Order: sequence, then structure tokens, then C-alpha cells
Amino acid sequence: MPGSDELYPPAQYGWGWMLLAIGVLILLITAAWLVIMLTRPRRSMIIADAGQRPVLTTDVLSQLRTEYFERIQQIETDYRERRLSPRNANLELSRVVRTFVNEYSGLEAPVLTLEDLKARGVHPALLDAMGRHYYPSIFRQGPPVDPIAGAEAARTVVRTWH
Repeated sequence: MPGSDELYPPAQYGWGWMLLAIGVLILLITAAWLVIMLTRPRRSMIIADAGQRPVLTTDVLSQLRTEYFERIQQIETDYRERRLSPRNANLELSRVVRTFVNEYSGLEAPVLTLEDLKARGVHPALLDAMGRHYYPSIFRQGPPVDPIAGAEAARTVVRTWH
């Protein structure tokens, strides 16, 4: 009867809705796990210790060095043929050397200042190249340092980096 004082029990949901909710939770957890796994750095680029480099084979290291020697030579050639100004040649050499260090060791050298590099105790060849050749050429108002000497300093970094 419409006006009865009886209480009605709450509506019950079927098991299908519970399974759907559990399935959605599993899907969300799986999606989060996939995002984390696909966006984290590759294992070969993770450094176990601050002082260790990633494990790379000798062939890969040799190929990497050869590639960067060629880049340095191209910058030197462009400078000699006047396609690059001395300041721009030193800027390119700095970029190439920093990128090499990053690829070789995982150190984020392209975004670190000279003081940051000193604080991390990087190889002296890099500090010498940055301090004597690239920084003065890029940031000093006077004439830039000779890019030929900068190219030789870059080769020393590539040859001696460990």
C-alpha cells in the first residue's frame, strides 16, 4: 500500500558491477606501471655510482669516439673555410664536447656550468677545455680564443675521457 509504514531494504547491486570496478582498478594500475616503465631512463644510461660510467662495449665506445672526432673535424673545417666565426666555432666545440661526455658517461654536462663540473670532479681535460678555450670565447668581451686550439682541446677530451 502506498502509505504503509514498512521499511524497504536498500537496493542491492549485482556482482557484475563489483567485477567491473575491480577491472577498472586493475586497468588504472597497469596503465600507471606502463607509463613509469616506458618513461624512465634506459638501463644502459643509468649510472650505478656517481664515479662509474654505464656499461658500454668497446665497439660502441670506439664508434662514439670516432663519431665525435668527425664532428670536431667538421667544426674545425667550417672555421678554416670561414663558414663559422671564431666565437661560433668555440660555441659548437663546447656543445659537441659536452654532448660527448653526456653520451659516454651519462653526466648531464650540456646543462652544467663550469663551476658545477668542477664540483663534480670531472676529468681535468674537460675543465681545461671549458675554462681555457670555450668559456673565454663565448662569454668574454674580447677576441675569442683560437678555435684550432679549442678543437685540439676537444680531441683531448674525447681521447682521454674515461
